[in-house]
Amino acid sequence: MADRITKERRSWNMSRIRGRNTRCEIRLRSGLHRAGYRFGLHSARLPGRPDIVLTRFRMAVFVHGCFWHRHEGCRKAALPKTNVAFWQEKFRGTVERDRRNREQLSAMGWRTIVVWECEINRDLSQVVERIRAELEEGQDA
Repeated sequence: MADRITKERRSWNMSRIRGRNTRCEIRLRSGLHRAGYRFGLHSARLPGRPDIVLTRFRMAVFVHGCFWHRHEGCRKAALPKTNVAFWQEKFRGTVERDRRNREQLSAMGWRTIVVWECEINRDLSQVVERIRAELEEGQDA
């Protein structure tokens, strides 16, 4: 199946996709801030540059887009119909890099939590509550 738009337009569209300060990330930060949490952003000192860093709790939060990070079972994680081999390899590399980053953070004594874009869009308060529960669980240890 051929792409519905030109190669140039597709390239332009893809160049506009950003990895930081996405709408979902900003919504989550706002929810966490309203809940009273203070945090850092995109720490270059940590593997994978977590989107939100709660240093006091040694917790790194990754806000993953369902398409790019392959949220299993999510309709937003559909495989493009053109250039399939390229996309499969790209997605495989992204998922592997995500796994490696979480393992490295764990080895450094950090806990990680992955929040999916569809979760934030569906129910932000539930996501904030899940993070709060994880943070409290770590305080008991």
